[in-house]
Amino acid sequence: MAFVDEVKIHAQAGKGGDGVVRWLRTKETARGGPSGGDGGRGGSVILEGVRDLAALGAYRYEKKFKAEAGQAGANESRHGRDGADAVLKVPVGTVARTENGEELEIKEAGERLIVFKGGRGGKGNIHFKSSTNQNPWEQTDGTPGEGGDIFLTLKLIADAGLIGLPNAGKSSLLNELTRAKSKVGAYAFTTLEPALGDFFGYILADIPGLIEGASAGRGLGTRFLKHIERTKILVHLVSATQEDPAAAYREVRSELKAFGRGLSEKPELVLLSKTDEIGREERETRLAALARASGQEVLPVSTLEPELLKALADRLAALLRSAPGVVLD
Repeated sequence: MAFVDEVKIHAQAGKGGDGVVRWLRTKETARGGPSGGDGGRGGSVILEGVRDLAALGAYRYEKKFKAEAGQAGANESRHGRDGADAVLKVPVGTVARTENGEELEIKEAGERLIVFKGGRGGKGNIHFKSSTNQNPWEQTDGTPGEGGDIFLTLKLIADAGLIGLPNAGKSSLLNELTRAKSKVGAYAFTTLEPALGDFFGYILADIPGLIEGASAGRGLGTRFLKHIERTKILVHLVSATQEDPAAAYREVRSELKAFGRGLSEKPELVLLSKTDEIGREERETRLAALARASGQEVLPVSTLEPELLKALADRLAALLRSAPGVVLD
């Protein structure tokens, strides 16, 4: 199933059941006092969080959902059955926006939030009996349920996001650090969807490669920039095969700043990746250039050099332990 992180669906909560006019019947009389019951509540439209990043894919083709209507009341003051809710499963980190501007967010697995409430059941004629109206014929109908379009957007909740230009080595590094099985290839845009891995209890996300103009929609565009919003820190990879690593670094930083939302202000760990593909002298030259551009120490890393991977893992673990928690607005 293709990865889906944005989708628009239409959902309708159920109408409340109608109240009814009914009468008690006894052997002595064909019609006694009022006994019409109330209608049941209409089913609501509910989002439920699940730990499945592919869950929004279920709404790729099926776009319309409707909760069950409540049943009408019955005689002997019996209440109509409530309608069944329409429960829509969405990944943790999903933000739901409705047409009227309401915004909801699923933050935990198993969490349930009502998007549209079901209609109220109507009143049966038993409610209208009074000293001056012993045999009421009044009743009320159930009210309509709420409904409309829902815009679902997934924003990954990860501790660290691996960023960089296409083919910077993010997938390979994720695989080495977490034993994930992200696709690896020597061509741009190998990763077309985020991949996650567990790093000693922290979640690392391989964010698909950014290019100049991504913040304005070029390439994979803003589709994946938004996934970086929830990370505690950024791990910025610049390939050692770049002729000008400083320019490559500044290109990605420029896109983060242009996108806004605090991305350029997050703590950042800068790496010169694929250092096994260049000579030692060139490595030192490019490390120095990248350090000047970033204004911080740069770590060399290669998936073929265990000592460099160990140094990176130690630094990353320390940063994650000290990083402030993600605030979910």
